[in-house]
Amino acid sequence: MVVEAAGIFDALPAGARPFAGRGAELAALGVAAGRPAPGRGRLLVLAGRPGSGRTALAVRWARSVAGDYPDGLLYARLSAPDGGRVGAGRAARLLLDQLGERPGAALLPGAAEEDPACEALREALGQRRALVLLDDVKDAGQVWPLLAEKTSSLLLATTSGPLTGIDGIDPVILGGMDHRAAVELVGELVGGTRVSCDPVGAADLAEACANRPAALRLVAGWLRSEARLAVTDAAARLREVPPPAPAAVEGPVKPADPDRETVPVVEGDPLRGAFELAYRRLPAARARLLRLCTLAPGQQVDLRTASALVGCPAPEAGGSLAALAELELLEREPDAADGTERYRVPGRLYGRLVELRAELDRPSEVELARARLLERLVRLVDSARLLLDPAAGPNPDPLPGPLRLRTAAHAEGWLRGEREQLLAAVADAVGQGDLDGSAGRLVTALLRALPLTGEAAPADLHALHESVLKVAERQGNPRRAAAALLNLGDLQAAAGRWEQAGERYRAAVELARGAGDEPGCARALEGVGHGHRALGDPLRAADAYGRALVLRQALGDQPAEARLLVRLAEAHAGLRRFEEALREYRSAAAVLRRTGDARGEREVEALAARLRRHLGREGFRPLSE
Repeated sequence: MVVEAAGIFDALPAGARPFAGRGAELAALGVAAGRPAPGRGRLLVLAGRPGSGRTALAVRWARSVAGDYPDGLLYARLSAPDGGRVGAGRAARLLLDQLGERPGAALLPGAAEEDPACEALREALGQRRALVLLDDVKDAGQVWPLLAEKTSSLLLATTSGPLTGIDGIDPVILGGMDHRAAVELVGELVGGTRVSCDPVGAADLAEACANRPAALRLVAGWLRSEARLAVTDAAARLREVPPPAPAAVEGPVKPADPDRETVPVVEGDPLRGAFELAYRRLPAARARLLRLCTLAPGQQVDLRTASALVGCPAPEAGGSLAALAELELLEREPDAADGTERYRVPGRLYGRLVELRAELDRPSEVELARARLLERLVRLVDSARLLLDPAAGPNPDPLPGPLRLRTAAHAEGWLRGEREQLLAAVADAVGQGDLDGSAGRLVTALLRALPLTGEAAPADLHALHESVLKVAERQGNPRRAAAALLNLGDLQAAAGRWEQAGERYRAAVELARGAGDEPGCARALEGVGHGHRALGDPLRAADAYGRALVLRQALGDQPAEARLLVRLAEAHAGLRRFEEALREYRSAAAVLRRTGDARGEREVEALAARLRRHLGREGFRPLSE
């Protein structure tokens, strides 16, 4: 994230440099943005195949009109690296964070059909004039929940196909570049002198790349590393790259639906050939790093994560990342808050790199790389926590100098900036299920560290406790699973979702009871009682509190015993069992007196006195008096 000199918040990617051509498409976006959208907020759609430069074009246009959107340029990627879709709720939380809106407990994911974060984003955009770039949208279901009805904000979606289900959309179609602009781009990327000496070769190279910017950039990066190779020879070598073997298809092949074909298909996709030329030029160690970068959370890497993946010193990893970016095999991302350079594996190359990883890297090596990465993240999060909580003492296992977080401000900035990647690392590890020990340590470290930043969103904590639950269930650890359910129940209770909280608490009761965890069972029963009370059922609340009280008394936990006696008294009062309520208040005061808690005793006596005054106004006199 960066802030432009004009003072407009800008969370967009860095964008392609140099940028050439696309004048017609930029103008078309400007015209489309001026069209009214009756009944909903404005939505622009830019459709183009991967490698067509659609993200670069969208970023370029968005920055050109930034002055019309003083509340900022926001960004969310709506596809996973493997091609899967990112849910609208997750995107909404990211965009709310960019707007400075801190999602509260009410924005927890729940059983409702629509994620509450989507409604919160629509409300926030309705009060602002912002431009939101939704990159690589897979379907209209990701966009509709984010589209406010009445707003001055604008949504710009890039996609590779039609977004059926949204009426009145006339997408701007992106094919290859204008041939002259493509040749100009080759000249800027490779070097003007080299191209001016061979203009026919430059034109031939642009044609071999189908005038597609991604392929042109890859070939140009390769040409920069081959100083003695003529531009004409580069075009010839690109054409010599054999096409990929066709995938085996079972059953009859279905013809393409012409009504759904929005983006023109290029025969003989040059992107793969351009990648193969650039990849073959890499030294073995650098090629291995590029393949292993696909294991990084969100495919975003820096010297800290890259050095862990390949097991090399951080400066060496940093140099290799910069070299891969020079070859256009990695994309530059905005620098981290501490100035650390960050890179991303381009989505258009991800699939081929995963294929190469499966072919060339042994499974044991891949697992070791993932384990090194998780342990590196655990150490980083723990070091951040120790800096943010000086009372915890010095770090007993400091990281090497280039990796180290040095101050509390540095640690806080790192945790905030890397939060999405850290949560993605947990989700990846828990999903694969083969490194549960490392994944569990990372979850524990995050649960301790994130609240110290003051921005531990309940949805993040919910996701982490869900991860703990999955690991505990997979490992057959009912005690740990019960603890995770209790924490999930507490989060739902804080959001006022008592039915969902009750489900979690009741499941925790069964697991804790089966594991012989009496303290856990007592805590879960107390949560069940809170849920019944909140839902207007004091009878069941009294029953749950009573069962929890028996367990606490058996454990000799007097503070918890006094607290439950007060809860039981309140439930009895709700049932108009005033004698029982006053008796429980007296018992609670007696317990607190034995523990020496004079303040607590006075508070309980005040509750009892208030109940007596209420009964006196109603003309009711307890038999005990």
